[in-house]
Amino acid sequence: MTEEIKTAVVMAGSPSINAALYRRLRFSVVDSVVLIELDAGVRSVLILRDIEMERAARNARVTDVHCPADFTPVKGLSGNRETATAQAAAECLRRSGVSRVIGDRSLPLIYVEMIRRAGIAVECDSNLGILDRRQKDEEEVACLRESQRITEKAIEMACRMIAVSDADSDGSLHCEGEVLTSERVRFEIDQFLLSEGFTNPSSIVAGGPIAADCHNFGSGPLKTSSPVIVDVFPTNRATRYCGDCTRTVVHGDIHDEVARMHVAVGKAKQAGISATRAGVTGESVHEATLASIVASGYSVGLPDSEEPDTYCGMTHGTGHGIGLEVHEPPLLDFRGPELLEGDALTIEPGLYCKAIGAVRLEDMVIVGESGCENLNRLPEGLSWK
Repeated sequence: MTEEIKTAVVMAGSPSINAALYRRLRFSVVDSVVLIELDAGVRSVLILRDIEMERAARNARVTDVHCPADFTPVKGLSGNRETATAQAAAECLRRSGVSRVIGDRSLPLIYVEMIRRAGIAVECDSNLGILDRRQKDEEEVACLRESQRITEKAIEMACRMIAVSDADSDGSLHCEGEVLTSERVRFEIDQFLLSEGFTNPSSIVAGGPIAADCHNFGSGPLKTSSPVIVDVFPTNRATRYCGDCTRTVVHGDIHDEVARMHVAVGKAKQAGISATRAGVTGESVHEATLASIVASGYSVGLPDSEEPDTYCGMTHGTGHGIGLEVHEPPLLDFRGPELLEGDALTIEPGLYCKAIGAVRLEDMVIVGESGCENLNRLPEGLSWK
């Protein structure tokens, strides 16, 4: 008779930085913890510092809460907290009769080492904590909706600030008697988001030709009649869910070619949104977006070194997953995987030209069975007065 192989799932690390682990627990702590799922997930054991046990018992989505001392091996526990937690995890698994562990891609090597020393095999499931995390539940969608609402308020504030500023004789914008720079607008965005309970990496406020580099944060004075990309992607400190939205603003006169680029990007965004539903691939959504860009008379892909500065094209993917991190699977790009119901995605086509600058528009959508829900309500025109 073949001996039954008892399997457990193990995830470990600090939930404060490991998004997959936090999503499973819905509980955060700075120090390293380990989650052990036994009996096909019926029993879930969380091992963490003793001073965190009471809080974890109230809030963590597990059946059992322990500290490392509860699973002290014969040779004792290390004085190093992470090592001790890994040793305790191995001892817990040994006492539970586990002979095989499935770990996710982020499982720290110290846990793998201690589990293997206990004579237990460890395998990696590269999709563990990825596929389930992609399919957002109602609570997560509500968190994303709120994050996007505040993100839109920040963008509206920034775009109106640019739109109502004054232009001097050389075209530089001024606000409250000072030259209006990308840095100043970013500061105002940061201040607003801080007051709303959000943390914020460096927002993109890029005007003129430097915006032809799609991830240039922008610097220096902003100019009249020049398109300015405002891309904000903050994190709600309470829920940890991100927002991500982009709009483009022009102060003063809008040149014909900028207006034409803007119309093309708007059509491409709608093409991408219309193509988005469960069961299609991220690649097919990207292809629909690119087809719209080409139909509008523009190029796709990065320009060759010999291309003139007037080259204008879409140089990046259509979008990406979003949730507890601003960039998550899946990608809306070539080789992008099949979309799942509950995927939260950005749809963000853009056109980039070294001679002019850039136009980009970005919305967040939730994938459904027959289409998607757009969480954005913000207008997308170039004029913000």
